[in-house]
Amino acid sequence: MQPYIFPYIGYFQLINAVDKFVFYDDVKFIKKGFINRNYVLVNNSKKMFTVPCNKISQNKNISEIFVQPEPKRINKILSMIEHSYKKAPYYPKIFPIIESVFLKIGQSITISRLAILSIKEVCDYLKINCCFEVSSEFYPETKNKGKIERIIKIASLNHAITYINMIGGKDIYDKEYFFSEGIKLNFLKTNKIIYKQFEDNFHPLLSIIDVLMFNSKEEVKKMVNNYQII
Repeated sequence: MQPYIFPYIGYFQLINAVDKFVFYDDVKFIKKGFINRNYVLVNNSKKMFTVPCNKISQNKNISEIFVQPEPKRINKILSMIEHSYKKAPYYPKIFPIIESVFLKIGQSITISRLAILSIKEVCDYLKINCCFEVSSEFYPETKNKGKIERIIKIASLNHAITYINMIGGKDIYDKEYFFSEGIKLNFLKTNKIIYKQFEDNFHPLLSIIDVLMFNSKEEVKKMVNNYQII
């Protein structure tokens, strides 16, 4: 999977479901995707925050795009999250985690590295144990292959017998083709997840930031396990 900044809970369900998770960072950057932006709850409405990046281009790989070290813009994001969630029950525990990630922007860092850091910090907090690898570091020799062939090659290099993708991949990947290559293909489907936010009207599919702010570690871990493999 491409690395996303503080992604939604389904991303962490996928990490929780596998033995090894490969961050796919040497593929083209997707403009208006969730690599450098996500939704949080502001005044009971979903609002997007965007991490500023230098020279964004869909002709560049995710691993080649650097975050802009703009303190004012980064502080604005942190201030928005702080003011939006300071009355949330788990704000005192969660905000320092978020802040520690964004403070890395003062250094020279790619959006890939920043997004991966955000994901690993959440996994550490939730004690989700998984082996992580980065495609640009571990599998550069597979880049000349097609999308599906590359996935199969990476899985084969790991002697994997099963590859799990999110349910959205069901329209892209064929189970029979993977099986012919010696790999069982499964899809992860997130079950319905609802929790108490500030108001009664629930806003789903926000950043994991929102989930963490309103739920205990134990409650979030239950949500992380609330999926089906099909």
